[in-house]
Amino acid sequence: MKKIQSALISVFYKDGLENIVRLLAELGVTIYSTGGTQQFIEKLGVKVVPVEDLTHYPSILGGRVKTLHPLVFGGILGKRDDETHRQEMKQYHIPEIDLVIVDLYPFEETVAASLQLPPKEGEKAIIEKIDIGGPSMIRGAAKNHKDVVVVANKADYSLLEKILDEQDGGTSLEQRRLFAIKAFDVCTAYDTAISNYFHQLSVATPFNKEEKVMRYGENPHQRAVFFGDLSEIFDQVNGKELSYNNLVDVDAAMQLIREFKETTFAIIKHTNVCGVAQRATIKESWDAALAGDPESAFGGVLVCNGTIDKATADAINEIFFEVLIAPAFDEEALTILRSKKNRILLRHKAQGTSKQVEMYKSLLNGVLIQGVDEGNYTEWKEAGGRETTAAEKKDLEFANLVCKHLKSNAIALVKNKQLVGKGCGQTSRIDSLRQAVEKARQFNFDLDGAVMASDAFFPFNDCVKLGHEAGITAFIQPGGSIRDNDSIEYCKQHNLAMVITGMRHFKH
Repeated sequence: MKKIQSALISVFYKDGLENIVRLLAELGVTIYSTGGTQQFIEKLGVKVVPVEDLTHYPSILGGRVKTLHPLVFGGILGKRDDETHRQEMKQYHIPEIDLVIVDLYPFEETVAASLQLPPKEGEKAIIEKIDIGGPSMIRGAAKNHKDVVVVANKADYSLLEKILDEQDGGTSLEQRRLFAIKAFDVCTAYDTAISNYFHQLSVATPFNKEEKVMRYGENPHQRAVFFGDLSEIFDQVNGKELSYNNLVDVDAAMQLIREFKETTFAIIKHTNVCGVAQRATIKESWDAALAGDPESAFGGVLVCNGTIDKATADAINEIFFEVLIAPAFDEEALTILRSKKNRILLRHKAQGTSKQVEMYKSLLNGVLIQGVDEGNYTEWKEAGGRETTAAEKKDLEFANLVCKHLKSNAIALVKNKQLVGKGCGQTSRIDSLRQAVEKARQFNFDLDGAVMASDAFFPFNDCVKLGHEAGITAFIQPGGSIRDNDSIEYCKQHNLAMVITGMRHFKH
């Protein structure tokens, strides 16, 4: 049993500390302390020695350095049964410190609270809550648990109080080792929280050429910041500042339009494609894309891969939209489209169209990183009752790329390189198909001879059967179901084409 003669107490949380302090005073223990803890102890009427009196050095650098001193760490780390240590401690007037009660700055709480602050202020607050002296004292005391008791968590105050009260201020080696284990656990959790924070921050830093605070996030009560430089990708030639939701849709629009080389126009709504078509001219592509779902186009994000001319601008100007993205605008077209001052017009730059290599998503207090879903198909396996016609093949290739940019479960119905019906975000594939067929009928499309793309395999033949009944003549899907043969056999029985690609395109 080793009796405690002196203690160093420096804590952020004072609740639960009073009983310990009073008990130590009753036991005649010399107490050293700093800052707010020292004031707390003094208000209890208990004698306390300021650490400054021990080190003969004030707290400096805004409190960053106050306990980092040989007279403190020598008292914690000195071996009591080592003659050399004892002689050096005597020579340099280093007092033995038998008990260390230290907790750590509230790092995780500060990170959470920083979300309510401007980014630079929040980061500054977080950095200042990275404790240095605290973990050092805790680790030092835990390392020297043969001679020192360490308490690093207010949850252990009651256990310490019970031990000291029952054992007249003494502790056993087993008890000190238990406290040391708890202390190392505290340090590990603390360092992990700091590491996690910086790992998440490092995901943003490659894009952090500038930091832009947005008016709000997805909803007005959510704070949002964009890390990046949009000027590398776009020239904004008209309109208000891009919002959080605008940026999300613009990203989805750019990912889609990069898939196509031929003249294409697309309409994005809530990151899903609601209209897309390929035609000989931009105006014809716009007309066909809009026809696919003129209702959903209201308030959407428009994107194309050709120059916006006067005829196209006149047509687009008739509807309300948030953003229009194009590689170029004729001057007459710009004059027409600028008639509404808040309408956002983006000219995307050729050098800004390089494909992303990685995609990031934050969740569960961490970050997921994955490669971009590149490509259309890895194989073209004709598995149905007949081979696809040349026209069907072009539509299937087009449909599969469109389907790739719809939320799973995704179905795209295409005819003559025009999206005529789509279903997405449903919990069953058959529901997505029903939605797609209903959309096509709503806008009076004839599905006879149309094709269907599915982002994942058909687990049953119900989708193929329903598609066939609606007029679909060719299907494209990745395959991979243990019941692939059900759909394949249905196609063979009814002389329908089916292509297996070997490449799934889930988009959650």
